[in-house]
Amino acid sequence: MRSSLVLGTVLTASVLGGLAIAAPVAAPPAADIVMQEAWIPMRDGVRLAADLYFPKGSEPGAAAAAKQRSKARVPVLLEYLPYRKTEARGDRYALYAYFVRRGYIVARVDMRGTGNSEGRLIEYEYSEQEQRDGEDVIAWLARQPYSNGAVGMFGISWGGFNSIHMAMRNPPALKAIIAVDATDDLYEDDVHFMDGGMHVDSWEMQMDLANAMPGAPDYTIDEAFFRDRFDTPPWMLTYKRQQRDGPFWDRTALKTRYDSIKIPTFVIGGWYDGYRDSVPRMLEHLKAPIKAMVGPWSHAFPHDAYPKPQMEWRHEAVRFYDQWLKGKDTGIMQEPRFAVYVRHWHPPVTDLDTVPGEWRWEDGWPIARIRQQPLYPQDNHTLEAAPPGAAAGGAGGAAPAVSADATHRLRYVPSTGIEPGGPVMWWGDPAPDQRPADAFSLVYDTDPLPEEVEILGLPVAHLNVSADAPLARWFARLSDVAPDGAVTLVAGAGFNGAHRESSRQPKALEPGREITLDIEMHFTSWVFPKGHRMRLAVSNAQWPMIWPTPYPMTTTLRIGGPDPTRLMLPVVPPAGRPAAGVAADRRTPKFLPPEPDPTLPGFGTLDTGTTSGYGEIGLIERVPPRHTAKVVAPNNGGSKYPWGTERTTESITHETSDDHPEATSVLGEYSSTVELPGRTLKWEARSTFKSDRDNFYYTYYRRLFENGALVREKTWEDTIPRDFQ
Repeated sequence: MRSSLVLGTVLTASVLGGLAIAAPVAAPPAADIVMQEAWIPMRDGVRLAADLYFPKGSEPGAAAAAKQRSKARVPVLLEYLPYRKTEARGDRYALYAYFVRRGYIVARVDMRGTGNSEGRLIEYEYSEQEQRDGEDVIAWLARQPYSNGAVGMFGISWGGFNSIHMAMRNPPALKAIIAVDATDDLYEDDVHFMDGGMHVDSWEMQMDLANAMPGAPDYTIDEAFFRDRFDTPPWMLTYKRQQRDGPFWDRTALKTRYDSIKIPTFVIGGWYDGYRDSVPRMLEHLKAPIKAMVGPWSHAFPHDAYPKPQMEWRHEAVRFYDQWLKGKDTGIMQEPRFAVYVRHWHPPVTDLDTVPGEWRWEDGWPIARIRQQPLYPQDNHTLEAAPPGAAAGGAGGAAPAVSADATHRLRYVPSTGIEPGGPVMWWGDPAPDQRPADAFSLVYDTDPLPEEVEILGLPVAHLNVSADAPLARWFARLSDVAPDGAVTLVAGAGFNGAHRESSRQPKALEPGREITLDIEMHFTSWVFPKGHRMRLAVSNAQWPMIWPTPYPMTTTLRIGGPDPTRLMLPVVPPAGRPAAGVAADRRTPKFLPPEPDPTLPGFGTLDTGTTSGYGEIGLIERVPPRHTAKVVAPNNGGSKYPWGTERTTESITHETSDDHPEATSVLGEYSSTVELPGRTLKWEARSTFKSDRDNFYYTYYRRLFENGALVREKTWEDTIPRDFQ
């Protein structure tokens, strides 16, 4: 049990620099926060470990607890994760204090077989076992003497995912959820198969080591630990066997049953996060009360996010929970449903500090005043408002009309496409200049824009394509080309050609036969400045984000004809920015800036590691005579705890060959070293995933050392047939 004074501020709204933010004023007296550990029994007798956060004096056993229980009981907010609650206390204490100060109890629960909880490790993420246990946790929290019977769930990433999944199951005590950086589509959007293509993520390999560690601070090494954790199969092996959409991914895919959620839902996304597409879909399809927000952030809570500007999302969360868990009319549901940060141009840099732009309210999704504007690639590689054969060229008719049935060919270079994914290699995080990727793409540019153009939505590239191989991918990217030539990624997406009819029943391409693809790019907002150009780039590789297809080939893009290739842009008309006739207080949200968080003594950082917390590209090495390429993404970190320290190392090495794209590989090497008084424990893991034309080959080992001596070693090997990947 620990307690600490909470430092905070109360804020009043103001407008600075065109952004609706707020200025701090004097803080009210802050309450102490007390954390207690608890065991929550499951229906099969296994106990899950929980940390419960109370206002001091209201916790069970406190002298004032009986008096507190005679007053109105309060709701409980649940975060339910496999990410080791005990080591996470320093971070989560700061996060939860905001809610506790405002009349909530917060529960952090370790999933079965993870952290300090009992039982065998869950089979994989979002399993049936995880969700049955979640129902038991919610029911237990609702029954406690300090609870008013109403439970709210919240979380980021995994915590956002399972908040959605538990809402789909509708346990009686769960009354509202907030999901940050999560998705409704596990197959297309999660880290295992992005856009229908094989993706090997550092998280997958990292978790397979973290899952092999017992609970802190005792780190008990016994036969139960080996049976229930260390010797359990790696999750990554399970995911890579499921290469097409289907029942495995359907188990918690909201996209097929939006009606299953009956309770109020608040979804939050970021323009630099890979899960943002779910926000407009859930806004459009959920029938339950819904609020949504997309801001200028990567994969982080908005009060502590990168890039800036940050905002105090917990203030909005408390208003939401007060409405639905306490029965207060906070006015939050009378406001427009969707708050969106409209991005303005910024240069293509990966260390982006602040995103220019402004907040705007919208009533929901879709937005009626948005217009779909087509732009057509031309034979001369321009991008025009009229199809080939009808266009008179650029501004003022300077260029001649072009062929109506022109085709453009592109040789497949498997090692290209590092730039679009940014340092962590997914459709998120600020990306570098796109010119190196564009050099191996078919590129089409508009003339300099005569006025600024805003887009908001999911651009679509309608492509007529063919390949001289039985499997190919196509990638479409929309970029902003500045007058100095810098190219900033605005949106993009990939498409597995074998999934042209169905991602559940893929089919090989017939070499040379044309197919039509509608590549819906990921959700975006952007204002193209006057004098800039829009660029459409089409390519066949985005390595190492997406695993290369195994065949050398050339692809063809037909740009003309009766159904020409085109880019469809979701344009916000100038007269509709913001919507004409909308009252001022319904145009611009006025969010509070982040409130200072308390710190928990004994917890701290030895080495911050990368910005994302995962391996980020540190080395790109090409060997021209061999036509091979290597990308290395390292990350090292360290934390201190009251009981000792933990240091982690991570290195991911991707290699491929332009002449032999079937021979691609990734090597992940991880370690975690825990230093305790008189005892040192070290976990090591090495994961190799490689391919030839027909198969993937997986090899993985775990090792545990105590005081330098090998205690346990376990190895897995498997051959997995390529299933249109």
